[in-house]
Amino acid sequence: MTGTHPANRIDVTLDCIGLYCPMPVLQTREKMNEIAIGEVLEVLADDPAAEPDLQAWAKRAGQEMLKIEKMDEGLRFLIKRTK
Repeated sequence: MTGTHPANRIDVTLDCIGLYCPMPVLQTREKMNEIAIGEVLEVLADDPAAEPDLQAWAKRAGQEMLKIEKMDEGLRFLIKRTK
């Protein structure tokens, strides 16, 4: 592991449950701009389009998608700000 950020630490949680495209991506982008480089954003979403949308956004924005987890209430994304 590089850096000093613990692998399981979440710095900020963004709850997008109940929001639909494009709001999870727009709110994720806005929140990413508020956190420091190296911090991890947890995004909770129940929009079926959130998974492909957030994956595409993270790749395009140069952020690191650490994990996508399916949960009973939707999806949980862990995204590390890299720049």
